[in-house]
Amino acid sequence: MYEPIDPSFFQEPVLQLAHSLVGKYIVHESPEGLLAVRIVETEAYHGPEDRAAHSFSNRPTKRTEVMFGEAGSVYTYQMHTHVLMNVVAAAEGTPHAVLLRAGEPVEGLEQMQENRGSHIKKIADLTNGPGKLSKALGVTMKYYGHNWAEKPLYIAEGLAMNEVETSPRVGIGNSGEAVHYPWRFYEKDNPFVSKYRK
Repeated sequence: MYEPIDPSFFQEPVLQLAHSLVGKYIVHESPEGLLAVRIVETEAYHGPEDRAAHSFSNRPTKRTEVMFGEAGSVYTYQMHTHVLMNVVAAAEGTPHAVLLRAGEPVEGLEQMQENRGSHIKKIADLTNGPGKLSKALGVTMKYYGHNWAEKPLYIAEGLAMNEVETSPRVGIGNSGEAVHYPWRFYEKDNPFVSKYRK
């Protein structure tokens, strides 16, 4: 049913890619079974022009070097105990990326619940944030540098979305004027969008 999207999909400019990703599927053919979510929320990070981006310095580090590579690469990083998933955008050497913030479960709900823990009672709370999303899908740092057009972790074609809205991004309070950039994209009225509202 699911197949990796054509690699050319990731060649879009980062703001356009962040919008285009809403409605696509994240699929993980994990050892525990097939897991899939429909992307309902993303954030764009515009590299050296964006004080909120990890690559604002425009200098590769051990953490960010993949951002300077091929569009469609997986940029995973850890925040506290959580792994967050990103899609590298733009031409090589231009460190832009899209954060995958939330998804709606489509396949493998029982395994997602097991991955997240029995204390999660509401289905919407399984995947309504970037760290929750990665954990539900069983995605770890081992996918750093993988490509989103290749199995076992990939982006697949999705369904048409309802209206996509924009807002400022979440949790970037110390980034100057970048706080106000409307670079968060989400499906209007979808209950799996993260709890942040604007």
